[in-house]
Amino acid sequence: MKRLAGCSVAALVLLLFVNLPARAEEHGESSGKTEKGPNIFWEWANFALLAGGLGYVIKKNAGPYFAQRSVEIRKGMAEAEAARAASDAKVADVDRRLANLAAEIEALRRSAQQEAEADAQRVRREAAAEMAKVQSHIAEEIASATKSATLELRRYSAELALGLAEQKIAARLSPEMQGRLVGRFVASMAHAPSGIGRN
Repeated sequence: MKRLAGCSVAALVLLLFVNLPARAEEHGESSGKTEKGPNIFWEWANFALLAGGLGYVIKKNAGPYFAQRSVEIRKGMAEAEAARAASDAKVADVDRRLANLAAEIEALRRSAQQEAEADAQRVRREAAAEMAKVQSHIAEEIASATKSATLELRRYSAELALGLAEQKIAARLSPEMQGRLVGRFVASMAHAPSGIGRN
């Protein structure tokens, strides 16, 4: 704000000095003088005043302006450097996390694979134990069925053998043969010792 007020005052003074030779020229024309000497002097004076005023305004305002601008540029550069350092730190943090993430994913994969292998082994052991139980039960049932079938086969064979023997004996025994057998038996009993008969 102060700078703007200084600039306006300097511009007003310059306008005043710039207009002064033009008024003097107008005054000279009205009086009828057309001399070149005073006009050249006023032109050079006008130029010197204008250059001096501009130099003063520039010197007065440009120094602080450029100093302020330099401070702002340095401040912007420092902020940009800080922002770059912060972004580099963030990038390094993200890279570290990504590296850790890859290691964590690998660890999880290995852990899952080990758990899957352990589960598969447990299932195989349980299946083998169940299979052994089933095989043992089947073997017991087969042994029991074999024993039962063997006994049944022996009983059937015995019955069949007895039936065949009866049939053979019945076919060979005629009524005459039966009479002879009974006679022999009775005779053998009669000739038996007396101790046997008593018993």
